Amino acid sequence: MNKKKIGLSALVLMIFSTIFGFANGPVAYMQTGYAAIIWYVLGALFFFLPTSMMYAEFGSAYKDSKGGIYTWMEGALGKKTAFIATFVGLAAWVVWMISVAQKVWIPFSTIFAGHDMTQSWSIFGLSSTKTVGLLAIAFVIVVAFFVTRGVQSISKISSIGGIFVMAMNVILIIASIIVLIAHHGQFAEPIVAKSFIVPENPAFQSPMQLISFALYAVFAYAGMEQLGGMMEDIDDAEKTYPKAVFIATIVIAFGYALSILFWGVTTNWLNLSNMSNANLGNVTYILMNNLGVEFGSAVGFSHTASLTLGAWFARFAGLSMFMAYLGSFFVLTYSPLKSFILGSPKEVWPKSVIRLNKAGVPTVAVWLQVGLVILFILGISFGGSNAAELYQILTNMGNVSSTLPYVFLVAAFPIFKKLTNVNHPFVFFKSKRVTWFATIIVEALIITSMVMTIIPLITTGDYANAFWTIVGPIFFAFLAWLLYSHAERKHGKL
Repeated sequence: MNKKKIGLSALVLMIFSTIFGFANGPVAYMQTGYAAIIWYVLGALFFFLPTSMMYAEFGSAYKDSKGGIYTWMEGALGKKTAFIATFVGLAAWVVWMISVAQKVWIPFSTIFAGHDMTQSWSIFGLSSTKTVGLLAIAFVIVVAFFVTRGVQSISKISSIGGIFVMAMNVILIIASIIVLIAHHGQFAEPIVAKSFIVPENPAFQSPMQLISFALYAVFAYAGMEQLGGMMEDIDDAEKTYPKAVFIATIVIAFGYALSILFWGVTTNWLNLSNMSNANLGNVTYILMNNLGVEFGSAVGFSHTASLTLGAWFARFAGLSMFMAYLGSFFVLTYSPLKSFILGSPKEVWPKSVIRLNKAGVPTVAVWLQVGLVILFILGISFGGSNAAELYQILTNMGNVSSTLPYVFLVAAFPIFKKLTNVNHPFVFFKSKRVTWFATIIVEALIITSMVMTIIPLITTGDYANAFWTIVGPIFFAFLAWLLYSHAERKHGKL
């Protein structure tokens, strides 16, 4: 029986749901206000669009492989480099786990209180960041316990959370338009041409600091490589995939731009920046709360009723994000790890690490990963940071770790194009000149934005932030090199 192929509209929807992150809009607005819009548009044109086509070429050529991006890089960069690069990619998922294990408590508290309560939590007299750190450790352990016993059905919560997050987009648009009409077109954050180019935030005033924000835009479009291996499942892939990517690029870029603009309808940037309790971890719920309050006022509710509506808007956002986080955490605790272990050279791993249990989960590997996550959480949350510093560190760590593997993956692309022992059923970049032009543009964007993220932290003396931002990738690269070198000494050239 012929398997039903994925059509254009279904593929566009799939790309949108994979890439578009609701929380990226509030984070961008808090960081630079309207000035974030141009960077998100540039990120779509100079990162998302070209890399999507690269992943399609990789994915169609290696459609039968289980190793994911490791296999994509292996032929072009060699086994050792591919192994180290993919291991660094694994660091991105570990950093994501470190971040989400702590951030998940913000929507959890918001569900019950209507706003972020984590900054007032205390266990054993510890500070709020240390308390959240301990809760994060408990969360990681509990999830791993159930995952290793084959309880992955809870991951379906993620898809329900995804529907709720889509509903938040609709609420944002409709509520903002109604508020805008009620205020006779007046934005809470005034529309001034300069504000779309120069950020209000003094932390992003210099060209170096502004370029560093490009990393946020790159991060907002990350994840397309997950769909790169689906080419054989797409109907008339050579025509459908490029068309779907072009449409998705426009839709997602427009979606991010509209989101950032609409947050300015109900929230003044200066007021937001002066909120002592606002940080990159809870800004989504603060903005949703404010949206509800302003919407209630616009439709004639009393002040008390508007405040209540704002709390319920925040609760809805908390429930949506909590479900999305919880479901994703279950899958990502074992899925990237399992894919990498099965796809990379078996000689590199101790036998206990690659052994799968009855549920098909590499139990030892999962618990080793949990141990690393706990060590990082302890280091960050007990390192003396307050809540704002903590979530800034986690955001920077996530941005750098998630985008670093793309440096290797994109660098492998022009070499992959020259391989004659690989079938190339889908070719988007027809000429060598266009291939190299796209590669250089993307590499320049990624590397420059990463460097510009780290250098200001060092020059301003923010050494703790700088250390945690770069330690993840460096640690994982060194660990990968140790593992591979040990395997070479034991088994010879792999």
